[in-house]
Amino acid sequence: MYMEYQPLEGDRGRVSAGNSSAEEEVRRGKRKRAVCYMAVPVWCLSFRQPYAGLVLDGVKTVESRWKPLLAPLENQTLAVHIAQRDWEGQDWRAVLGGPLGMDPAQIRALLESGERFGRGVVAGLVDVGETWQCSTSLQGEELQQLERSAVLIGLQEKHLTHLSNPRWLKEPLSARGGRDLWTVKIPAELLL
Repeated sequence: MYMEYQPLEGDRGRVSAGNSSAEEEVRRGKRKRAVCYMAVPVWCLSFRQPYAGLVLDGVKTVESRWKPLLAPLENQTLAVHIAQRDWEGQDWRAVLGGPLGMDPAQIRALLESGERFGRGVVAGLVDVGETWQCSTSLQGEELQQLERSAVLIGLQEKHLTHLSNPRWLKEPLSARGGRDLWTVKIPAELLL
């Protein structure tokens, strides 16, 4: 965990205890009280919508990338950042309405759930599992199962990573996204 201490104004880094003159000045309003909070540094990855919401709602359990970006994070927790922009394709809609058998009302409810915190925020956490490259010869039911789990069609040659244990933060954490992995400090009070 990460702990940050901000000293009292004019305190020059001294930590005071009890009924010192610094504590008396805090009571009189002449000084600010020290702030001590705990934050957890976590690797973070930006996801475009609807995929960020689909990950955090547990529908998308396999992430696909052209490079093994998440491989070093196996058995670690990843923060999910909701990007400002939407995913450009519509494969997700075909998978939700087709193989996953969702009707338009269910899809709409799922999309609304994913938008609960808005955009440009760290919204939740997910645990990272094994990463492997999808074979070009993979076909049939095994490929269809992976496509349902990734909520995406055309996975051959991509690096796939299992995701599990998705959870939303108590509140969103405003943050500017990054292109690849980046770190974010999540205040402990936002964790469930």
